[in-house]
Amino acid sequence: MFPQLDKKGFQVVFHSHARAILQVDFPEAAKELESVLAGMTIPIQEIIGSGGGETKGTQRLRRSLAAHHWKKVCFEIKKTINGTARESISHEVDHVRTFKVDGEDKMIALEIEWNNKDPFFDRDLENFKRLHAEGAISVGVIVTRGTSLQESMKELVGRFVADNNVRSFDDLERLDVIPTPKQKKAVIARTTRGKNPVPFQDAWVDNFVSNKYGAATTHWKKLDDRVDRGVGNPCPLLLIGIPASVVAFDEDWQPEGTEDDAE
Repeated sequence: MFPQLDKKGFQVVFHSHARAILQVDFPEAAKELESVLAGMTIPIQEIIGSGGGETKGTQRLRRSLAAHHWKKVCFEIKKTINGTARESISHEVDHVRTFKVDGEDKMIALEIEWNNKDPFFDRDLENFKRLHAEGAISVGVIVTRGTSLQESMKELVGRFVADNNVRSFDDLERLDVIPTPKQKKAVIARTTRGKNPVPFQDAWVDNFVSNKYGAATTHWKKLDDRVDRGVGNPCPLLLIGIPASVVAFDEDWQPEGTEDDAE
């Protein structure tokens, strides 16, 4: 299943019979997801320019999903006793797709966690668990930075600064990269210390990656650890890790114009 994603290095893991459910009841969903994700690219400039936020690449991914009718849905679950409302809980999911299965509407829920704080995984998994228990969704899908991308981030950012001959804050400013005063202070401290000063490129890359794509953000290991602990169980889950291979180094890259992108 998902041969194109396997070929491109995506991590794809199924839990609680999600593979069988997708193969039998939702083959169209699997084809849509593979088609959208297999065409995903993120120029390195967007990873640098996005700071810690969502890249234009992930925003394009959201728009591609929306074009295939994976829409934001707010689920509201109400419980009553003898006609009296006792409890009302809402769960918002960014991408939900409805399919006909044996004449009934069945849903798959999907969240993209490109670069949030890692507790967002707890929120997503618990939402999926509750929605599945109530019969609202059949499978939950989470897309996040894969192991190869997370582990290669310093190398990728380092290649960017080397290719652009970045040797100072002025060089960064030329590339529309503006460190915060705190980040500048940390870099200067390492480059000007008396013992074993660090070259500017190395100091800035280390600081940028640790601040913006560090261990406490949403990436594969943080997701895998939670699922291994049983968070979200027994909801059938499809977990997809975005690989380093999606990052493009293109000299002809031009920034997109302003537009109303998904958050």
